[in-house]
This record gives sequence, C-alpha cells and structure tokens, in this order.
Amino acid sequence: MSELQQLPARQGRAVALKAGQSIRIVNTHGHQVVDTWAFNAQDLSEFLSMEHMRAAIDRISPKPGDKLVTNKRRPILSLEADSSPGVHDTFIAACDIYRYQGLGCTEYHENCADNLRAGMAGLGLTPSEIPSPLNLWMNIPIKTDGSIGWEEPVSKPGDYVVLKAEMDCIVAMSACPQDIVRINAGAPTDAHYEVLA
Repeated sequence: MSELQQLPARQGRAVALKAGQSIRIVNTHGHQVVDTWAFNAQDLSEFLSMEHMRAAIDRISPKPGDKLVTNKRRPILSLEADSSPGVHDTFIAACDIYRYQGLGCTEYHENCADNLRAGMAGLGLTPSEIPSPLNLWMNIPIKTDGSIGWEEPVSKPGDYVVLKAEMDCIVAMSACPQDIVRINAGAPTDAHYEVLA
C-alpha cells in the first residue's frame, strides 16, 4: 500500500503491519479524532495498552521517539513523527452504544467500539476485547481540580502521525462518530492513512 487510503467518517478500518513497517495517519480536515489500537498479530490478547504505556513513557501522551507498549509491557509501536501540536488522549474509553444511550440516544448510533470490530472483521479477525484506544488528536484537558474538559482538537488540516510497528501487528482505526460532545468540532469527517514500506 503506497497511497493514501480513506478512513470514512464514522467507520473503522484495520491493516496488518510487519515489524519495521510504518503507518501514517492523517487528520485530513484537522478536527477529526481517530481512535487507534494495535494488536499482536500472533496473539490478539496482547495489545497496545494506555495504562502500561503511560507508565513506560512517564507521560500522559506520547511524543516522537516514544515506544508504545502492550499489556505485556513489550513495545508494539513507536511514535516516529507527529506534525500536530501533540495533543492526544490516552484516558477516555472508545465510545460505544452505552455511551450514546447515556447521552440520550434512543436509536443505534455509530461508535468506535463497533468500528473496531468491523475493521478487524475486514481482516477476518475478532478482537478479544475492546482496549482503551490511543485517541489521536482528542483534546481532553485535565484541569487543576482534577476535572476534565471535552474540547475540539487543536490540530490543523493535514496534520499526521507516523507509527512504526515494533512487532508484527494489526493496527485498527476509527474515525470517531461522536457528534454530541464537541470533540470532533461537532462534525465527524473522514481521515486518511497509508502504509509506508
């Protein structure tokens, strides 16, 4: 894969990476959150883990050069590049049907948990669980009183991250469908990605 692929608004995709390959994920319009997961291609019960990653990098959000680790504390991805201001979230769970029910939805609402399942199903795979994702460009400020905010991304159109596979893995992405709180500026859009040799 050597050209940009569309990650359609409100949908999910997954790709297989060999160790040493990288994926570039592009915030095409500048205000789209992309929930991102990685699973060990040989054992889907090992996956990129936010709580283990924060302990490994001693920060709440990764920066270029950081190795991102699994629930077995092994590197699965490294953040090679980030053209954005680097505001990403590592605390908030993927949205799911229960989240939207809590927000007042009475009918089905697209959600990142189902997008992960659909993206993995496209490769004939089923995730063992829905891990907490790396929420690229999601702006959840943690305030001095311990409360959090739900803010619009501070990225700009065309900002991107490059993630390098440290082991054979499956990277899954969801163009977050959230349109009730303002994390996607109220208007979910498509994003793009490409696998780099």
